[in-house]
Amino acid sequence: MNEKSCSFHNEEELRDGQGERVSAEYSPSYDKDKSVLLAFRGIPISELKNHGILQALTTEANGWEPRVVSTEVVRAQEEWEAVDTIQPETGSLANSEQPGQLISFTEALQHFQTMDLSSFKKRIQPTIRRTGLSALRHYLFGPPKLHQGLREERDLVLTIAQCGLDSQDPVHGRVLQTIYKKLTGSKFDCALQGDHWEDLGFQGANPATDLRGAGFLALLHLLYLVMDSKTLLMAQEIFRLSHHHIQQFPFCLMSVNITRIAIQALREECLSRECNRQQKVIPVVNSFYAATFLHLAHVWRTQRKTILDAGFVLKDLEVLAKKSPRRLLKTLEVYLARVSKGQASLLGAQKCYGPEAPTSKDLTFTGVCDLQP
Repeated sequence: MNEKSCSFHNEEELRDGQGERVSAEYSPSYDKDKSVLLAFRGIPISELKNHGILQALTTEANGWEPRVVSTEVVRAQEEWEAVDTIQPETGSLANSEQPGQLISFTEALQHFQTMDLSSFKKRIQPTIRRTGLSALRHYLFGPPKLHQGLREERDLVLTIAQCGLDSQDPVHGRVLQTIYKKLTGSKFDCALQGDHWEDLGFQGANPATDLRGAGFLALLHLLYLVMDSKTLLMAQEIFRLSHHHIQQFPFCLMSVNITRIAIQALREECLSRECNRQQKVIPVVNSFYAATFLHLAHVWRTQRKTILDAGFVLKDLEVLAKKSPRRLLKTLEVYLARVSKGQASLLGAQKCYGPEAPTSKDLTFTGVCDLQP
């Protein structure tokens, strides 16, 4: 793709939160006049910035909401958005150390486990508040509560989601370098600020501006995706799909939105049953993130979605992910098993990059709809 895949408002607007939320062209309420949206199909992402098409992906989920909005979901979103907004570091990341050695997810996680995160932990709201009939209904019919012994691990996940990108921390620089190298195949360090981050699907030269609502957890999720041998191929395939000449989308911004979904699912206790079953939180959240990204890519690919569909796809994705997390996780398990045997591919044959993309029947991919509850 010759043009940059994602250009947005300048960093000052985003840092101050002054950018527009959603223009008329992109608002879900504008679906009744979809002919206008269709007129934008085929236009490169870089040309859409003046139409406000991409702004919803960077405004802390203000640009899309679940199609079925319950009182609990609204309250959960309001509570999380009420938490202090993460501000990107103002220092230049390009001036921080740039070790050539890749960093594993485990090493990066241990870095946070050994830090004093007390100031960030004060900001978190681990679960949503329910009162009255809502609390009774949740008690009788809702998911189980997270086991007491797992709550500290849950709080760590939510605390990391409050941490910004620190320009003075070399570990943060290594995380960015590792993500870049694994996705692009580069063996060399790159500047930690620059236009090359737009090629990965960040909004501009400084990745720190895109972590609103997800914090450093968004980068840890990307690191997990590219450093786990089981999901690396999947990550690279989704990355290639994001550069499709028609179906292109901002890879990293989409990933941040999926991390936000994971945060809300954790707070709404949608993942508690699986966490209790596995007696773990972080691996479950990581797998849930990967499974949700996988489903998004499958829908995007097989239904021939474009950037104009992003808001609608994310709405449906959030509803599905919270309602059926176990089904998503099972889909990921089946898919990765097939990938290990060379039997599955998100993109199918290479001709998918041609004018006539293959339909879903040409893919050897098992989607959520193919599994029984």
